[in-house]
Amino acid sequence: MKLKAAYTEAGIGQRNKENRSATAFQVKQPNLKAQPQCLQLTCPIQFVLKLLGSKWAILIVRELFRGDRRTHELLEALPGISSKTLTIRLRELEEYGLVARQVYPEVPPHVEYSLTQKGKSVRPVMKALKEVGEQWLQQNCCNCLQDS
Repeated sequence: MKLKAAYTEAGIGQRNKENRSATAFQVKQPNLKAQPQCLQLTCPIQFVLKLLGSKWAILIVRELFRGDRRTHELLEALPGISSKTLTIRLRELEEYGLVARQVYPEVPPHVEYSLTQKGKSVRPVMKALKEVGEQWLQQNCCNCLQDS
């Protein structure tokens, strides 16, 4: 028992905010309220990629350009995404100010997601990505499966 008390005093074996280290099982969520992203990054491209660079974020934004969507509609439109991941990405995009969440007081609750003005400002980037993707797909320029 004395050994445990000594470990506790030294902070050994305890996990708190000061000594918590990331493990393979922990997923760090962005905390924009603690430090604004714009103060952490100086490169504009890096800043935008920080907001939209996750695996599903850009695809969620693509779907929201087609109109307001409910959670189940986004799940159907994005095969392979889990409801947990979708919820996390939607919350991130909402926190970044790209997505608005509208809750309707019904039973069961009705929630719709839409793009904010900030989210809609990504349209030219999405259009450029689409055009480059179409060109590359026509050129068949992928060489990832060629023998070296």
